[in-house]
Amino acid sequence: MKIDKDKLKNLIIGLRDAKILVVGDLALDEMVYGDTERISREAPVLILQHTHTKFILGGASNAAHNVSEINGGKVSVIGVIGEDYQAQDLKNAFREANIDCESLIVDKNRKTITKTRISGSCSHSITQQIVRIDRQTNAPISEETEAKIIKEVEKLIPSHDAIILSDYHIGTLSDNVIGAVVETAKKYGKKVIVDAQRDLNRYRGVSSMTPNLPDTQKHVGFFLKSKEDFLKAGNMLIEQTGAQAVLITCGGDGMVVVEKGDKYTHIPVFNKAEVFDVTGAGDTVTALYTLALAAGAEPVYAAVIGNIAAGIVIKQFGCATTNIDEILASMPENIELEV
Repeated sequence: MKIDKDKLKNLIIGLRDAKILVVGDLALDEMVYGDTERISREAPVLILQHTHTKFILGGASNAAHNVSEINGGKVSVIGVIGEDYQAQDLKNAFREANIDCESLIVDKNRKTITKTRISGSCSHSITQQIVRIDRQTNAPISEETEAKIIKEVEKLIPSHDAIILSDYHIGTLSDNVIGAVVETAKKYGKKVIVDAQRDLNRYRGVSSMTPNLPDTQKHVGFFLKSKEDFLKAGNMLIEQTGAQAVLITCGGDGMVVVEKGDKYTHIPVFNKAEVFDVTGAGDTVTALYTLALAAGAEPVYAAVIGNIAAGIVIKQFGCATTNIDEILASMPENIELEV
């Protein structure tokens, strides 16, 4: 199958018109940096002289950030924060990224999901991460918080073109929240795309999902090594969820799209060079795939756009983003896909 380059280019340009809602486990990555000073006398640990702190949107927040960089801020988020100072840091990061965070739900019994990475460096060495501290509440959300989320979902979905359910399994996406998103989206003719690592059969009635290869294999119970394996796994997920298509990301082996009607397409990695960091690449794929579907692209063209974008962000460290100009500049001359 050969991709029509003019059609692909027009779809990429059209990404800026789609408005996306992200619902899920919103997180903040707090990056604390310092210079190594000496070994502590209190314990055999390093003492760092703090130099600076950087805040990066992580978890479901990273998917929203990727969308915002593409469409100029036509993105809103719904999730839970606590009554802690990290909540304000997260809101500030959202506003700096031009993301509408007015529908955040405050739950004083939960922590704002924050992953603090402390890194140090000597004068002539690269920065090295020393420790990571995670703050999160792993219990399911309360009925009161759930009701507030559902109220915001029902209010915001009509004004958005597609919804991303981003599940890091930290409690936000309860069965009732998922059900409310799917039901409301169906009522208003909106697409729902799922990014989750497990329990994939919970997402009944969605439009599509973007599991990675290990999570897909774990879910279906067998290894995916051949076209027949991918078709079998994809069809299982389609049957369980009612999705129109499933996009399975396979790391260095690219992606596979399985659509209803036993339709299989393999999309290779377009640029394997200069892979520095795959952190957040899955969020990039989901964000661009969703934007493209919302803009009218078929699943294969949407996946190709996600693939190109992922090839850009993995050349950067940490949760990175890209933009339309970079994606257009990174389009391969010829794209031939295996079907």
